[in-house]
Parts: sequence; structure tokens; C-alpha cells
Amino acid sequence: MSRASFAGSGRWVVKIGSALLTAGGTALDVPAMASWVAQLVHLRAQGRQVVVVSSGAVAEGMRRLGWQRRPDAIHDLQAAAAVGQMGLVQAWESCFQAHGVHTAQVLLTHDDLADRRRYLNARSTLRTLLDLGVVPIINENDTVAFDELRFGDNDTLGGLVANLIEAKLLVLLTDRDAMYTADPAIDAGAQRLATARAADPALDAMAGGGGRLGRGGMQTKLRAARLAARSGAATWIVGGNIDRVLEKLAAGADIGTLLLPEQEPLQARKLWLAGNLHVRGRLHIDAGAEQVLRQAGRSLLAVGVTAVDGDFRRGDPVACVTADGREIARGLCNYSAEETRRIMGLPSSRFAEVLGYVDEAELIHRDNLVLL
Repeated sequence: MSRASFAGSGRWVVKIGSALLTAGGTALDVPAMASWVAQLVHLRAQGRQVVVVSSGAVAEGMRRLGWQRRPDAIHDLQAAAAVGQMGLVQAWESCFQAHGVHTAQVLLTHDDLADRRRYLNARSTLRTLLDLGVVPIINENDTVAFDELRFGDNDTLGGLVANLIEAKLLVLLTDRDAMYTADPAIDAGAQRLATARAADPALDAMAGGGGRLGRGGMQTKLRAARLAARSGAATWIVGGNIDRVLEKLAAGADIGTLLLPEQEPLQARKLWLAGNLHVRGRLHIDAGAEQVLRQAGRSLLAVGVTAVDGDFRRGDPVACVTADGREIARGLCNYSAEETRRIMGLPSSRFAEVLGYVDEAELIHRDNLVLL
């Protein structure tokens, strides 16, 4: 699992912090944004799909409102975010449009990813945008998020988005050039940590606190790396001010800190799903569907379902049960129990006729299915 192997083709989530985006809090640093965009466009031309997790809304709002210090009251933070988000999105849009690339604004809250149905909705939307060649610009929805439901920082949001879209690499661009064995500002003997396992408990003692503008720090970056590792993504913590930093990462350069997952992506995602699934219902499947799941490793289609037990919603975990009562798999169902009863035994070509719409062709996509 070398640097070059994680820097190859695949999906990248690139998170850029407030201190970088706002030139230390004075204003949005549009020339820096244009430089990162040019590099992201270059990565796309090499076959990668990219998602940007952008901080900066609160900091930009503070600038527009003339506030010198970050407020503590939640309503003040929400107001600043609402004001600043306008300028932030306009800046990203203009930078990408200069290269003929479309962007999409996506605002998320913790509840969007904690709820299975909304998780699948967000996942489907982001994957569709990527397939259309659009670059999603993601930020926490500070304007409506309650304090106890907030991600707390966009590093954590980046880690959750990496899980959501099954990214290969999470890049955390920061105003520090890497993670160190100690704080280099106070310890002259601190050494750059080139590569480590994200799960290594020794890393906790090396992490510090957050800055004036952002909510994060090395502690949140370490937490984000551990979240990303749940689905097999590596995390690269690196200085955003390094010249052509993203292109250097794509070439596997020995810069920053690369935190590696314990498992390969597919295995890690299956383990994550298996550990978080408490079934809300059961799908009885025929012999043909059992064979497809066990031997071909494919998705579960409605045509192979013979009966439905339970009352579940779209996105809820369900068990797949054979004719003789054996549970052979669990997964996230793309349709509710009522809808599944209406389409079971039918090909996906008839979903629109029966339901009036088509959400997904599969009842359970193979990426959201765990064999037992």
C-alpha cells in the first residue's frame, strides 16, 4: 500500500480549511482557489473523480459582517454561515467555470448521514453528479444545524463523505505541511510523520488543537482519517500552500503525512456495514437469487424476492432469507417494505408502471450488501 497506489485513479475527496481559503481570515483567497481548481481539473483529466469539501463560509461571513472574532452563539454562527456561503459558492463556481466544469452545491448535516434513507439519497445524488462530470462542493449546513447535531468541523465531514462515496483518498489541505511527532512550534525535535496506520493509538498523543478561524486541528484530522479508513480510504494530511500540491500527491510525492487504512476498500466497507446493520425486516428470496448473491457477487433484484416481512423504510437494513429459512446476507434496501411488496417478483422495467417512479434498478445494491 504505497503512496503511488493510493494516488492513482479513483475518487478523491479534497477538504480545504478556512485558514487556507480566507488567507488567514482577511478575505477569500480567490487566486489560491483558482490554483487548486486548476489542479483538480488536471486530476479529472487523468481519470479521477473529485469532490471538494470546502470550509470558509463562516470566515467569509465574518469578513462581510465586519466581525473580528468568531462568535460563540449558535445563531450568530448560523447567520455568518448564511452570509458567507453566498460568496464562497460564487468563488468556486467562477473558478471551475473558467475551465468549463460545472459545480454543484451540497450542504449536509449529521442527520443526513445518520438516517439510512437520507444516507442513500445523498449517496445516489453525489454519485450521479460525479457520473455527469460535475464537481460537488460540499459544506456543513451551518445555517440549520443544531449544535449537538453538527459535524463540528469539515475534517469530520470529509471523512464521512469518503465513506459515503467510497472514495479511495481523502486529502486534508491544511496550513501545516504535515502531521508531526510533536507540535513543531514548541518542540524543535519534532519529526514529520511520513506514513502511519490511521488506527495506531500512538498518534493520539501527537495531535493538537484547532485554530482561531476553524473548528479543527490535528485531532479532528486524525478522527477524519479513522472515519475514512472504515471504508478503506487513505488520508493524506498536507500543506495546501505547497506549490502544485495536488499534482505532487497524484505523482506519489513524499510530502505530508499519509495515514493508511487497515483493510482494502471492499473488505473495509463490508465490515463497516456488517457492524452497523440491525435488521428492520426480511426479504425471502428464491434459489436463483441465492445463487446470484453467493456465486456471482451481484446485487439483489426484486425479481428474486418471494415475500417480505416487517415494516421498514428506504435505506433500512434488511436480511435476505432463503426458502429453507437461512439468512445469507444483509443490506440496505432501496425501497420501503410497502414498495417492495408491490414490486417483488417483477423486473425493474416495471417499477415505473407499478410505483409511478424508479429510484434504483436494484433492491439492494451489491456495494450495500454483506454476505454472511
